[in-house]
Amino acid sequence: MPIEPFEVLALRYAHLGGRHPGENFILADPHEFASDLDYFVWLLRRRDEVYLVDTGFAQAAADRRKRELLRSPIDSLRLVGVDAAKLTDVIVTHLHYDHAGNLDRLPRAKFHLQDRDMAFATGRSMGGAMLRHPFDLENIQTMLAHVYAERAIFHDGDAELVPGLTLHRVGGHSAGLQIVRVWTRRGWVVVASDAAHLYANFEQRRPFPIVYSVAEMLEGFNLLYRLADSPEHIVPGHDPLVMKYYPAVSKELTGIAVRLDAAPNR
Repeated sequence: MPIEPFEVLALRYAHLGGRHPGENFILADPHEFASDLDYFVWLLRRRDEVYLVDTGFAQAAADRRKRELLRSPIDSLRLVGVDAAKLTDVIVTHLHYDHAGNLDRLPRAKFHLQDRDMAFATGRSMGGAMLRHPFDLENIQTMLAHVYAERAIFHDGDAELVPGLTLHRVGGHSAGLQIVRVWTRRGWVVVASDAAHLYANFEQRRPFPIVYSVAEMLEGFNLLYRLADSPEHIVPGHDPLVMKYYPAVSKELTGIAVRLDAAPNR
C-alpha cells in the first residue's frame, strides 16, 4: 500500500550575522566567505498527524547569546495553522539551546529524543566548558521534568515513528544528535538539523567546529546521502540559502516559512 506523503515546512525564527570562516568550518581559510546562520524549526504534517521538529529558543537565550530573535518559534506555528497547545509529538534532534528551548510551552506534547543525547547532556562531559557551552541548563532541567512526567520517548539509534517518518542517530555535533527522514510528494527528504549546518558542510565534507566527534560528523555526511533520494533532498539546519531555494508557504509568509516537500530552485 502506498505511503501517504507528508507536507514539510521550515519556519525561520532567528538570525546570526557577522561570522568569520572559522566559526563555520574547521581549518577554514580566514579569507574565504563566511555565511550567516538562520535558525529554524520544522513541521511535518499529514492529515491529522502533526510533528514538530525542535523547539528553538526564547528571548532570554537570544539576549544571553546575542542572537537576533525574529519571532517566537512556538507562536509562529499558528501562522501555518497549528495550535501549539494541541501538539502531541515533538522530535528533539538534540538538546542544544537553539533546538530545545520552549519545552514548557507544549503542554500536551511528548518528546522524542535519543538515549545518548540525554545521557550526554546530564553526564560527565558537562563538567567541561567547551562541551557544555551549547546547552542551557534550564532546558535540560525541563526535559528531565518531562522524563519524570512520562512525557519523554527515548530511542536508541534508528526508529520508525509511523510509515514515512524515521529517526536516525548520527552523533558528531552532539553525542545523540538525530536526523529526520520523511516521505514527501518529491520522495525521501532528510531534515539534517545540525548534522550539517550549511550546504557547504556536507557538500564539501568540511566539519562544523562545534563538534563532539569529527569522525562521527564525517560519517553523518555519508548517512545523509544514503537516506535522501538525492543531494537535493538534504536540508541543512542553519543555511540561509534554504529560504532562497524553497518556495514560501504563501506570499504573506515569504521569509518566514518555506515548503521543503517542493523541489528546490538551486
